[in-house]
Amino acid sequence: MNLPAQRGFVRMTLREEADVVMARARARELALREGFPENRAAAIATAVSEVAWNIVLHAGVGEILVGVADEGGRRGIVVIARDEEPGIRDVAGAMEDGWSTSRGLGLGLPSARRLMDEFTLVSAIGTGTTITMKKWAHAAE
Repeated sequence: MNLPAQRGFVRMTLREEADVVMARARARELALREGFPENRAAAIATAVSEVAWNIVLHAGVGEILVGVADEGGRRGIVVIARDEEPGIRDVAGAMEDGWSTSRGLGLGLPSARRLMDEFTLVSAIGTGTTITMKKWAHAAE
């Protein structure tokens, strides 16, 4: 996989709840170390938690990569969350508030999308899901 222009992605394997907690903390720490305001670092941490929990719940194992992106004079945090299966049968449905296959609230993916500045989800049954999210250090003017 080609990674976006970045500095040192940190790769974290996700298998259990403790891994979700670690991914969330490391994403927040990176954002704060890069000078992100607390509210933007918290948004990144929450979005990471949501997508990481989906991996553990639905795929059983996957990974999160977190790094610093530099694009067009902007600095941001990029997060790539991916698993190898099962994939999302109804991507459009999964992006709607209240849609859930696990009897949850169905707010995870839609919330992650709202919290981040950029959000892309690619999924296919049998090949898995990749979510790429970015949050810029400063809101667009």
